[in-house]
Amino acid sequence: MPILTKPFFARSVHTVAHDLIGCRLLHEGVGGIIVETEAYNHEDPAAHVYLNRRTERNAVMFGPPGRAYVYFTYGMHYLLNIVCEEEGHAAGVLLRALEPADGIEEMRRRRAPVHELGQLTNGPGKICQALDIDLKQYGIPVYRGELKIYARGADWQKPSIVTTPRIGIRVGTKRKWRYCAADSRFLSRKLTAKGAEQ
Repeated sequence: MPILTKPFFARSVHTVAHDLIGCRLLHEGVGGIIVETEAYNHEDPAAHVYLNRRTERNAVMFGPPGRAYVYFTYGMHYLLNIVCEEEGHAAGVLLRALEPADGIEEMRRRRAPVHELGQLTNGPGKICQALDIDLKQYGIPVYRGELKIYARGADWQKPSIVTTPRIGIRVGTKRKWRYCAADSRFLSRKLTAKGAEQ
């Protein structure tokens, strides 16, 4: 499958968050299929860039689209976001869950003692641990080099996608800005009929 290029990410953060479902994320050959994302932008009180507040940590969000915004949270986990929209618009997609597909044994080694396939990358912190992503990847493009996102394969041309409120935030909780592959068993949290929309 072709690598997604910069123009793919230079669109509405919601369009990108939706269209990333079914795409393949690889870091140095290890990764899988994106099955869950969340959208954030400068008008969102849950976003690091709310009201266009620029800091040393979030500076990459104001730059060109298609770059990795990696940050450390709760003193425990790295999280990976992809910068979207036009330069200066400060928006990004958080990658919340993958279906493991490439380098599974290496993921198991990095996530030990976790070995169950469904627990390897079903959360944003787990993705970064399993794929060995940390602040060294901050700001790098995801369309060349060590970190790449590939277009949907033949089995994911028209995935069934549902939206729900986002997870683990205290504000902006009613916005249905979480995008999920409806039939995936690798989501960070199972879908329920209530609040899920096609």
